[in-house]
Amino acid sequence: MLLLTAQPAAAQSKAEAKRLRDAMVDAEVVAAGIENQRVIRSIRDTPRHEFVPLAQRKLAYYDMALPIGEEQTISPPFVVAYMTEQLDPQPSDTVLEIGTGSGYQAAVLSPLVREVYSIEIIGPLGRRAARTLKRLKYDNVQTRIGDGFLGWPEAAPFDKIIVTCSPDKVPQPLVDQLREGGQMIVPVGERYQQNLYRFTKVDGKLQRETLRATFFVPMTGEAEQRRVTQPDPLRPALANGGFETVIGEDQLPEGWHYLRQAELVTPGAGEKPNDSAGDAAADAASDAAPEGRRYLRFRNDQPGRAGRALQGFPIDGRQVSRLSVSFYARGEAIRYGQSRKQWPFVVVTFYDQRRAAIDNAAIGPLQGTFAWTRREATLAVPLAAREAIIRIGLLGAIGELSLDDLRVSTAD
Repeated sequence: MLLLTAQPAAAQSKAEAKRLRDAMVDAEVVAAGIENQRVIRSIRDTPRHEFVPLAQRKLAYYDMALPIGEEQTISPPFVVAYMTEQLDPQPSDTVLEIGTGSGYQAAVLSPLVREVYSIEIIGPLGRRAARTLKRLKYDNVQTRIGDGFLGWPEAAPFDKIIVTCSPDKVPQPLVDQLREGGQMIVPVGERYQQNLYRFTKVDGKLQRETLRATFFVPMTGEAEQRRVTQPDPLRPALANGGFETVIGEDQLPEGWHYLRQAELVTPGAGEKPNDSAGDAAADAASDAAPEGRRYLRFRNDQPGRAGRALQGFPIDGRQVSRLSVSFYARGEAIRYGQSRKQWPFVVVTFYDQRRAAIDNAAIGPLQGTFAWTRREATLAVPLAAREAIIRIGLLGAIGELSLDDLRVSTAD
């Protein structure tokens, strides 16, 4: 679950929904780096609460994934905004979306392009999304129920393709149906370790550009079962817990997503050429990572502003009753944010088979000023848990927090 920045959206008027949506966009879309003004305007204008079940509407304008039934979720607004921006939608584009889900992504695309063709493999979701899109008069969106990885041949070629589920590799039919010079945004990877890529079709083949780590819920059906690497919920673990592996032009830590107010630090990599060898060595030693070469640092001077990073992992509460969590932490003048509830914690949120949050377990608070310290804790795992997300960062507090060598494992 992500840091909440708006007020509940239950029983709201259109004006109240717009106010909440504007607050969410300002805090979680614009402040997070989305710059395309057309995309920002579409996110502001799209009534996200219309695309979530009634039971979830109070959370519609939080930047978080929400369950929409059939073990699927609606993506957080930032993810939708980011993927849409990376797609670079143009008014003349015909776009294919794989994984309609709630219909929210298609609705955001609708005013930005000429036509949207959207496919959903799960019948009840696809029919519900089609009804919602029709009711809200997104008339340039066409939907169908079927295997999205087969594409929509009769509507091809497409200028752009956006995939909101995560395959092991890009399906060949989508490559065939992408126009020469066209672009595709797709998360590729294992179920809990995915990277978002931009592919451009050049001479009939895809050229790949790595964007950032991301996390989409597992796919449904045969494609999910055919994954080369399947997660092991009996051996929960984190990837890149030492932040040594980086991806993309921005050199972001692989395996971690939804980063806010975070930066990778590589001690000793930035000395000026005229530094004396002795001074440089002393500085590097005083700031050395406790494990490996890098660590992750969060800085924030605005109370309540999001500062976080997340990673998902599988866990089965029927077989794993206790989870061991350990990490190194260092703090500098850490104080609570807008209230005394906003302290830094390392938080594990457990989810059931419907992907509904069922419990939080926290280590902390981490406060004040302290040197690198190893912290360890054993957390109880709910019996109904089937997966979890670990959340790290300042989480609304102010100051500076550094973290390294995060690990989870069974404690049974």
